Amino acid sequence: MFSSEFLLTSLVVVLVPGTGVIYTVSTGLFLGWRAGIAAAFACTVGIVPHLIASILGLSAILHVSAVAFQVIKYIGVVYLLYLAWSMWRDTGVFKFNSSQSPNGVWKVVRRGFLINILNPKLSIFFLAFLPLFISPETSSPIIQMVLLGIVFMAMTLIIFILYGILANGVRRYVVNSPRLTVMLQRSFAATFAALGVKLAMSDQ
Repeated sequence: MFSSEFLLTSLVVVLVPGTGVIYTVSTGLFLGWRAGIAAAFACTVGIVPHLIASILGLSAILHVSAVAFQVIKYIGVVYLLYLAWSMWRDTGVFKFNSSQSPNGVWKVVRRGFLINILNPKLSIFFLAFLPLFISPETSSPIIQMVLLGIVFMAMTLIIFILYGILANGVRRYVVNSPRLTVMLQRSFAATFAALGVKLAMSDQ
């Protein structure tokens, strides 16, 4: 059911750095491996509504309705710019502490979920991506699409967790260099801002 083409393509899509990857890496780097795993989980859960929308065909509405798409897109743009501003404003404030309070973890989860839920391109992506791997002989394309979506989510979660853990692994090289910490924070802030601008300027 799961062709090598689907698995390989999905792996490439998940590995390519996007907002979810950048957020998970920055969280694991500055807040520790537990926060990195929380970010990975949140970004993965943020995919679920887009998968459901694609399976139900609601993403076709976003594709047809320019107004609906633009509204969701610009909400996402504003949120990315807000994250960029927050990270730039808090430059040098992050504490390298892997023990996070429940409120801190919840904040990480909330931000990670919103990053993906406010990206309307994910719905369009899944609507275009998953049907490519539906078998013509299948008696239930919807069930197969659901299973493909579950596999894609599982791969996303695993890869994002690895990103978060690897980022946490290099923290010791950063913790003793306040200057490097500031540079990294500003780099992540600039990346979020650039992704927001790119999303705002995209036609679709």
